[in-house]
This record gives sequence, C-alpha cells and structure tokens, in this order.
Amino acid sequence: MSQQRQALAFSQLHRKNNPVILYNIWDAGSALAVEQAGAKAIATGSWSCAAAQGYQDGEAMPFARLLQTVQRIACVVSLPLTVDFETGYGADRRDNLSALLQAGVVGINVEDQRMGLSALNGIREQCGMLSSLRQVAETQGIALFINARTDIFLQESDQSRHPALMAEAKKRLSVYQDAGASGFFAPGLSDLTLIAELCEVSALPVNIMTSNLTPPLADLTAAGVSRISYGPHPYIGLMENLKQQARALY
Repeated sequence: MSQQRQALAFSQLHRKNNPVILYNIWDAGSALAVEQAGAKAIATGSWSCAAAQGYQDGEAMPFARLLQTVQRIACVVSLPLTVDFETGYGADRRDNLSALLQAGVVGINVEDQRMGLSALNGIREQCGMLSSLRQVAETQGIALFINARTDIFLQESDQSRHPALMAEAKKRLSVYQDAGASGFFAPGLSDLTLIAELCEVSALPVNIMTSNLTPPLADLTAAGVSRISYGPHPYIGLMENLKQQARALY
C-alpha cells in the first residue's frame, strides 16, 4: 500500500463509537509485537521512545535518534505509522517533519505546551505551527493526520478545575481545525461527562489517553471518542515486570 493510501486508511480508522485503539510502542520490536497482536495502526509514544534510549521525555532525545528509531519501525511493520512529534524538536520542525514523511510516517501528534514550562503556546503561535506542518505534508503529497494535542488538562492536576477549562479547550479545538489539524487530543481529561461534551461539539475526531482515572473503553466509546491511546503505560508496565523478574533472580 502506498504511503498516501496508508494515510487515508489511517484517517478512516477514526470513527465515533468505533475508535481506533493505539497501544503505543517505542521501537521496532515492540511495534512488530503489537502488529502481530492484531493492531490496525502503530503509534509511538514520546515518553516511551525516550526512556527506551535512556533519555527523559520532553525532546531530551535528539531528533536524529528519534528518526533512526522511526525508520527502523517503518522497515518492519506494514501498518500505518503515527509518531509522537511533541513540539517538533526545535526550530527545524519543518525539516524534521519532512524527514519523518520520507521515512513513511502518515500521522503525528503535535503539542501546544511550551516545552519545559507549565504554560501553553498562544493560539496564534500554535495555529501558525499547525499550518506550517500541513504545508510540508501537502508539498510531499501526503494526507498527514495531524493530531493536535492540547495540554490544558494535563497541566491542571486538580480534576475539579477541568470544567472551567472546557471553553478554552473548545476554542483551541476550533482554531486548530481551521489551521489544518485532523484530530484533537486531550490527554489528562478523564471526566466522562466532559469527554462526551467535547466529542459532541467537535467536528474533529477526539483522542483520549488512558490513565488510572479514565473510564472503561466501553464508556469512552459510547461517549463518542474516536481514538484511544495508551501513552507511556505499556512501556512502564513492561519495565516494571522486567524489574520484578530481575529482583527475583538476584
């Protein structure tokens, strides 16, 4: 399947009441395992990719190392591949995206946080970034699925304050769509009523990341979520299991 056909197929997997499930991976081996388990698409997680190489999350891993990882993943899987692009890995984000597209990627996550700060990019700045990335994809003839992530809920750990953030989230959803986003990602949002409210008003597929606070998959599906991802949790769980086995041995 051509890259463009994969991009279109990946986009079509995002459906309300029948969400695409992304069990995030971090290298070629984990990608192959998830593909063989029956996944419909492969998604990296920035936290997991960095940790697997001994780096902290937050673009501490050089982009060149991420690109090598993605290139190897693309060599061993045949499914659509989406990559956690964080905030673009520096000022060269257009060139970085071009390199990912050349590697075969058909989707990216793009965050609106100010890297390393508990703050968000201004709406105009973030929309400019999204539009710029869309232009890169169009130049290469790829219908890239740009999953626009807002960190508004993730940066507010007090769940009781999330209802007051909904107006800003909805505003960002709308303008991100106009700027070229294909989907809207709201990690940290776990209240089922708020999730359903966001899905109801969104013209874009809504992505929710699981956590120990997130409702069951069936409830998320019924609420209208179109994409469910697992973030760093697969890696964390496997590494904890590895440590337990090693402790038992030693």
